[in-house]
Amino acid sequence: MEIRFMSIGSGSCGNCYYLGTEKYGILIDAGIPVKTIRLALKKENIPFESICAVFVTHDHADHIKSLGVVASKAMIPIYTTKKIHEGITRNYCITAPIDPQYTRFIEKENTLEFKDMKITAFEVPHDGTDNVGYCIEIGDKVFCFLTDLGCITEIAAEYINKANYLVIEANYEEEMLAMGKYPKFLKDRVSSRTGHLSNQTTARFLAENFNEHLKYIWLCHLSEENNHPELAYKAVEMQMRSYGIIPGKDVYLGVLKRSTPSPLYHLECGASQGD
Repeated sequence: MEIRFMSIGSGSCGNCYYLGTEKYGILIDAGIPVKTIRLALKKENIPFESICAVFVTHDHADHIKSLGVVASKAMIPIYTTKKIHEGITRNYCITAPIDPQYTRFIEKENTLEFKDMKITAFEVPHDGTDNVGYCIEIGDKVFCFLTDLGCITEIAAEYINKANYLVIEANYEEEMLAMGKYPKFLKDRVSSRTGHLSNQTTARFLAENFNEHLKYIWLCHLSEENNHPELAYKAVEMQMRSYGIIPGKDVYLGVLKRSTPSPLYHLECGASQGD
């Protein structure tokens, strides 16, 4: 069972990630136009009709704009916590309401068995109405998504340390934010414990907690104003090298672009649950 992953959008302009197998897939967030999602999948010969669900991380506009359209027109169920769903219904940026018949509720730390996947939402610190990361087991492989969080808590670290494949935020370069044009209140919000992770924070955690079963790392949700892909990559690479970990040799390290889809990654097969 091959695991396939692609970022369709990763940043404040809109977020959406695809994870699937040869037969079906799910989306993590849908904050970009459905047409863009369809086109990106079509280029990789993935039928949009193979999408079985959308799992939502939180209720900020760049993660939810197209949820109502996905649900009502494509008849795809939307999985959220009750609090995230309440936040979505209050958000004026959503382009269409989510039809109640396509609403599904999940609870943090309660694992949902979904086809070949075991999906667990877990708490992350961010300033949405409610906020989760996702740990997704496919056979004997573990995928972890942490797209928006202000700090790495014990719970977040526990799930990160299980991952074979990790999507984790590296939102801003600390010096760029400090010297940039954002007003002080916004700088304080971004750098707070309920804001976003800096390149430096992500780099330190990954270097200090690296383990051999982590095979792929993708840095996500880079700020347009306060970061650059090369800076994020270099921050993590240099910190890991200082611990004797060589990206490209010991682990794959990539940076997901804000508005350009990534390649479709064909990852190591997950053994079936019965193996």
